[in-house]
Amino acid sequence: MRVLCLDIGNSHTVIGVFDDGELAAHWKVSSNEQRTGDEWRVLIEGLLARVQMTEIDAVSLCCTVPTILHEARVMLERYYADLSVSIVGPGVKTGVPILTDNPREVGADRIVNALAAAELYGGPSIVVDFGTAMTFDVVDADCRYLGGAIAPGVQLSLDALGRKGAQLRSVELVAPRNVVGKNTVEAIQSGVIYGFAGQVDGIVNRMLPALESDGSEVAVIATGSYTDVVVDNCETITVRDRWLTLSGLLLVHQKNHG
Repeated sequence: MRVLCLDIGNSHTVIGVFDDGELAAHWKVSSNEQRTGDEWRVLIEGLLARVQMTEIDAVSLCCTVPTILHEARVMLERYYADLSVSIVGPGVKTGVPILTDNPREVGADRIVNALAAAELYGGPSIVVDFGTAMTFDVVDADCRYLGGAIAPGVQLSLDALGRKGAQLRSVELVAPRNVVGKNTVEAIQSGVIYGFAGQVDGIVNRMLPALESDGSEVAVIATGSYTDVVVDNCETITVRDRWLTLSGLLLVHQKNHG
């Protein structure tokens, strides 16, 4: 069985195809809010044709952008109506109890990440998703979603610095020669990379008491588009799983359609 999975975020969309449970192909494209349902279809079919995987049996999708979600629904109803479709939201089974004040306001991608963490790594665990926003999601020993934290993401912070700093500019996100930058570019890179690494470690360490753990039994999973250069400098990350959300979407399909 081939399952098409779409993780539609604020800036990027990650598309993957699982063939009998194995991730066979994946792509990252921009999350263009102007793209219509028909254009989404053309984009996806073009990508699938390149790897000769045009025959799809099911679709599993999560989306954090309401305007894109509307067009995604149009696409699914128009072109994939005969397939098994799972759209993460109210009424879709995940098997993960959500212990927040208002479970409906928890982002679909965060629920999917919690499900993947619980199923693939067990509880307790913390997922750190390096996307447009940096999110921290906490799963306890009973695989229940406790909540988390949200902070501006790496690229978002860099873009804001470039726009608002009169003598600053956007820079490539790579590690500088030294934490003490010798020029403006290196100073920005140092502040962003080591600053975010410190933020990750600081928040994770403050979350551990909620899990009643010293950290030795907690899986701290890094995922998302901007993981590598920051994660290399984090002390608390124990697992890197770039495709955690796609794996969670496959699990959503399996729980809802067998």
